[in-house]
Amino acid sequence: MTTVYERRTAPAVAPAARRSPAGPLLALLWAGAAAVVALWWTDTGSVVGAAGWLTGAGRIAGLLCGYACAVLVGLMARVPLLERRIGSDRVARWHAMAGRYTVCLLVAHIVLILLGYAAQDRASVWHETLTVVLDYPDMLKAAFGTLILFAVGITSARAARRRLSYEFWYYVHLLTYVAVFLAFFHQLTLGNEFNGHAGATAAWYALYLGVAALVVWFRLLAPVRLNLRHRMRVQSVHKEAPGVYSVVVHGRRLDEMGARAGQFFRWRFLGEGMGWASTPYSLSAPPRRDVLRITVKALGDHSAAVSLLRPGTRVWAEGPYGSMTEDRQTSPKSLLIAAGVGITPMRALFETLPGEVTLLYRARTAEDLALGGELEAIARWRGAKVLYALNGPDGRRPTFTAQSLRASFPDLAGHDVYICGPHGFARELYEALRTAGVPDRRIHHESFEL
Repeated sequence: MTTVYERRTAPAVAPAARRSPAGPLLALLWAGAAAVVALWWTDTGSVVGAAGWLTGAGRIAGLLCGYACAVLVGLMARVPLLERRIGSDRVARWHAMAGRYTVCLLVAHIVLILLGYAAQDRASVWHETLTVVLDYPDMLKAAFGTLILFAVGITSARAARRRLSYEFWYYVHLLTYVAVFLAFFHQLTLGNEFNGHAGATAAWYALYLGVAALVVWFRLLAPVRLNLRHRMRVQSVHKEAPGVYSVVVHGRRLDEMGARAGQFFRWRFLGEGMGWASTPYSLSAPPRRDVLRITVKALGDHSAAVSLLRPGTRVWAEGPYGSMTEDRQTSPKSLLIAAGVGITPMRALFETLPGEVTLLYRARTAEDLALGGELEAIARWRGAKVLYALNGPDGRRPTFTAQSLRASFPDLAGHDVYICGPHGFARELYEALRTAGVPDRRIHHESFEL
């Protein structure tokens, strides 16, 4: 580990972190689930026999599954309040959790309803399945929607995602909208809780139409407005390290987009066969009035093609997203830890974070230190420190333990720690920081998986 050590400036007092709306929003979501169960309770009289219990449990699971579908889509809408105030990493975790709940509730709904109907009709489960799917109104559409949801769930599992390209996973994931649309109508036509209950039906329509409005506005109309207004194009492409390239994007009045150091956009380059995929890349420098810059490592088809971009290529962007910004800072001391291409948002924060800032950058070799010259220039300019952690001569990676971190930073618990790197690296580092005594509220990390 090599240190670049320069003069220090007097630390600035960090601004108090804004209160996150995560707690109130989670309470609201769970209150909605309770209201759904209450809807079944108020509409259900006595439950008699095994068939009644199975059917009742299946209806509860179905109602909760329908509610979870709306929540799932709402978390995909990229609402700025969620993306910037709560954080893309937390929203991604909520979305993944909602997806697991949805699939489990869907399986429970199908199994319990079919068992209950079969017991009620004194028929086999197979016969009952064919009858429900082929003869009940809107059930054939719901069956196709169910198959799509299962496909989305399977491809979203971590083991499957490791074997799939980001582009394939992305487009399969978008089919969630189709699945929810196909499954929506059978809820109203077959749900006893909605038949003859105008208030419950209106509330269900309001829930789904409200979520649909969020998707249409924030995923369709807002990006169209942004890109028509700012008209971004590739200005230049520069090699930073083996397989790592920076893309400079030029546009009109880009400072009015409100982007900040530490945030990211979802980028679609309308050329070189790249226009079919939207991929998240962080800003690798503070945004300027008419220039943005990202730095990309070739890890997949889309990122590998970045080096082939030509000046003048049209750019379609969505954002800015992410809350890993100066607003999270609670201490006048900050430690930025990056691994690999995770240096991109850290480089922007290294230039802009107030107070005493130290950057710890892990890479395989000195050649892999992307943006290293800029980092050292920033360190000299602001009197900060840069630490490099490189693989040993035998290729062994340096490890960050609670003991080694405390030895390098005796007052570590008094720092805000920003992390960006591969998932496994970030998880292990988080555990080491917590063991070293860093409070959870001072550990800041985001993943861009959705």
